[in-house]
This record gives sequence, C-alpha cells and structure tokens, in this order.
Amino acid sequence: MRAGTPIGIGTSIVLITVGAILKYAITEGNLLFLDIQAAGTILLIIGILGLVLAIAWTIMISNRERPVAYDDRREREREYEEPTRRRERY
Repeated sequence: MRAGTPIGIGTSIVLITVGAILKYAITEGNLLFLDIQAAGTILLIIGILGLVLAIAWTIMISNRERPVAYDDRREREREYEEPTRRRERY
C-alpha cells in the first residue's frame, strides 16, 4: 500500500481476529505492564474502524473510476438513412 492510504480490509480482519482472541479466549491476563483484555479491546476497536474506513475508501474509489455513460442515440438517428427501394420489374 502507498503511504497515506487507510489499512486494508485484510489487515482489519486480522486485527479484529487477534483482538477477539486476546479479549475473549485468554482468561489469564497480565503481561508485565499490559492488560491482555484491554489490548484485545483496543485491537478490536482499531480493526472495526479500519474495516469501516477501508470499505468507505473502496466505495469512493470505485465510484470515481466508473465511466460516464454517453448517450449517442441522437447521433445514430441522424446518421441513419432510409434504405433505397428496389425498382419493380415489369
């Protein structure tokens, strides 16, 4: 990814997964100065916010790159000429 772009959808899902594991699956929870459930909650929040931003960013980019429809019906009608009729044989 380029600098300045929000985190991607995959990264957000990984953060949500790791945060949920730390918050709900690990019951014994202090690592020196770090509360594991609090770290899991923080990762969950960051992952959810990143997911929302990544989806919004994707929607904005896809709308910008959508080609504008061009209506050429009037030009086609002007270019159309009636077919010539066959001469009838006697």
